[in-house]
Amino acid sequence: MKTSGQWNMAKEAAELYERVVARHILGPWAPSLVDAARLAGGERVLDLACGTGVVTRVAAQRVGPQGRVTGIDLNAEMIGVARSLPAPAGAPVDWLEGSALAIPVPDASVDAVLCQQGLQFFPDKALSLREMRRVLDRGGRLALSVWSGTGLYNSAVGEALARFVGDDTASRFCASRNVPGKEELERFAVAAGFSDVNVRISRMNIHLPALDRFVLEHLAGTPVAASIAAADPESRKNIGESVMRELQRFNEGDGVTYPEEIHVVTARV
Repeated sequence: MKTSGQWNMAKEAAELYERVVARHILGPWAPSLVDAARLAGGERVLDLACGTGVVTRVAAQRVGPQGRVTGIDLNAEMIGVARSLPAPAGAPVDWLEGSALAIPVPDASVDAVLCQQGLQFFPDKALSLREMRRVLDRGGRLALSVWSGTGLYNSAVGEALARFVGDDTASRFCASRNVPGKEELERFAVAAGFSDVNVRISRMNIHLPALDRFVLEHLAGTPVAASIAAADPESRKNIGESVMRELQRFNEGDGVTYPEEIHVVTARV
């Protein structure tokens, strides 16, 4: 999904990512990120670090059949899953394997760049933002999101992993939440040549299914999948039960609903 080697997933993990992570954790945020880009019919859109395409497909619907959407991800298995899914209504989608540090599209060739939860994984964030600026046409817009912190669910999972599997596994799982703060995001965008830079907090209540099963399915669709598979059955059981106990106050019978928040960056060329 991202430029870090930790996201070089096997096919099975990428399929689980689509079924679990994209659907339950990232999917709820996709429409609001597309809203932030103010897409119009017929526009050309790039979704960078698209994963299995949850944002890409929403963008395709928004710009309609006269538009054009490109989804780019470094991980071949993620792109493979994206291509295997039914084509979205609206614009045709090109799925490309490529790096955020050398985006494989021409200068000034798109009207909007979207990037959901990708920036934190790019090894050179300043270069990636310059690349986003490069591919945007005059008047083009950027809409980018990163988590605002570790969050309740990820903190609970990280603590369980540290206790029952190991600190290294916990650290690798929580890497997606090691994100730039508001001021750093602003500096990156301005330095890359963007104008009208705005960074705001967006909040949402996220619902997850019963955690005893969901947590292990989620972990199997992440870069720590091999570590979880190698753990003994008792440890795996303890991970799910520990997260359930930690988030018990958010229980709703069929799962949990807890508050989450992100930073949304918007800017113009």
